[in-house]
Amino acid sequence: MVFFAHLLGGTAEHIYASNSAYVAAIEPFWNFGTFGVCLFFAISGFVILPSALHYSPREFAARRFLRVYPLFFVLSVLYVALNAATNLYPETNNLTAILAGLTFLNLFAHTEQLTPNAWSLTFEVWFYVFTGAFVFFAIRRPNKLGLAALGLLAVLFIGRYPIALYFVAGGLIRLAYDRYDWMRVGRHRLAESAALATCVFISTRGHYDYHWSDFQNAEVPLLVAATALYFGLAVSRNSLTALLLGNRLLRYFGTVSYSLYLVHPYTYFLTRSLFSHAHLFTANVVVSMGAFIVAASAITWILTHLANRSLELWPYELVYHQKIYRSTSQHNAVRTWLGLGTKRFAWLRG
Repeated sequence: MVFFAHLLGGTAEHIYASNSAYVAAIEPFWNFGTFGVCLFFAISGFVILPSALHYSPREFAARRFLRVYPLFFVLSVLYVALNAATNLYPETNNLTAILAGLTFLNLFAHTEQLTPNAWSLTFEVWFYVFTGAFVFFAIRRPNKLGLAALGLLAVLFIGRYPIALYFVAGGLIRLAYDRYDWMRVGRHRLAESAALATCVFISTRGHYDYHWSDFQNAEVPLLVAATALYFGLAVSRNSLTALLLGNRLLRYFGTVSYSLYLVHPYTYFLTRSLFSHAHLFTANVVVSMGAFIVAASAITWILTHLANRSLELWPYELVYHQKIYRSTSQHNAVRTWLGLGTKRFAWLRG
């Protein structure tokens, strides 16, 4: 979703900006593609909680670090080097922005993240921090004061960045998924299809920055609710989504999605530059864009596969001597929670 949105939206902004027909035609696809990030946040909330419950805080942090940082670091260094040579983005061509980006503190330093698309990775990392801290203060070392402070910080974070509501929705769906059989095996394909159609319809109508002022538009809270409803129904093993996405090719793209997300801005820019210098963007938009999409997709797939193997999978598997994707099953968050001892968190219930 995001990859093709950037191919279409990027060329609309930088190549065919004067072609109003093209810009208008691709805008719904561009908007829908950027909505993919929001859906990714919901997925993240769904999968992170069981991991935080399963591992000790130190191991959870270490595994998350090895899972995301090597690829991010290499591409960030590439960005810094290219930006130092070209100064295309002067606002990040300084030590403060570089250090803030590399440490995921750019949200608080009010600077932009370095490597393109990594703005969402900063949110992801802070989701890890909040989830790990919640498990620590609520279960492993119960502390009412610590939990209250964490709750206040979480409210302040959501108050500043309402897009985090998607992550919260994913986490709540995970708890319900582990608790209720109908969430795991239910077949509600009509409702699932209706919720997905609502998401597609609303998300294609505009681009939302998710400031609280945007929520004055009724479509924004409705989109958040529709996304939560769709995702809650889609996680069932008998869902229409599970049926459609269950083939090997789509599972592969799911496996390399993180590498694809960070690599493709570079391959997009490379392919766009090659096409521009070769004057391959012509007045025949359909032919030009068709060739561009094929070329960009081929280059992106090759480099994504290499990045996935060498910078995403290899460091993790080298340290832990196990594959990242070991099984299609996931830890049951509720059972893990209970397994840590009811006395530890009985005070939470009253």
